[in-house]
Amino acid sequence: MGYPSSLSDVERATAIAWFEKGLADTAVAKLLGVSRWPVRSLYRRWRARGPGVLVAATRKQSYTFEFKLDAVQRFIAGETKADLAAELELSSVQLLEKWVREYRRDGEDALRPKPKGRRPRSDSAVPPGEVSELERLRRENERLRAEVAYLGKLRTLREQERR
Repeated sequence: MGYPSSLSDVERATAIAWFEKGLADTAVAKLLGVSRWPVRSLYRRWRARGPGVLVAATRKQSYTFEFKLDAVQRFIAGETKADLAAELELSSVQLLEKWVREYRRDGEDALRPKPKGRRPRSDSAVPPGEVSELERLRRENERLRAEVAYLGKLRTLREQERR
């Protein structure tokens, strides 16, 4: 979902131990002597998932439309992001924030599953800027008819001049 952490495994384990003792992200970052942003991200995930945040996910979790809609509606009704993420066992609070943002922008349809991969290219659809073979042949046919008509009139005019 995001970028890999710049913290080492030892730093992450140490940070979580300090989180469990009651220290917050800024204090832990100073103690570790690292940037505050990766520690803040770890802190938020730790608050949502607890010490299990260090366990790597085995596969990408997918959620049903109904699950997402229920989570968003509960958040809009007034439940906190952190509590919802912990209760629903979401990987991070940002996932819930993303669902809410999409829901507010595009409505319920934004939470529906989207097809994976590229859209299939239909045979009839021609990319913009390109002309289909049939259309190209029609244009060429019109041009040739115009040339034949022009040459026919030119021949008639020359014959009239000779007389």
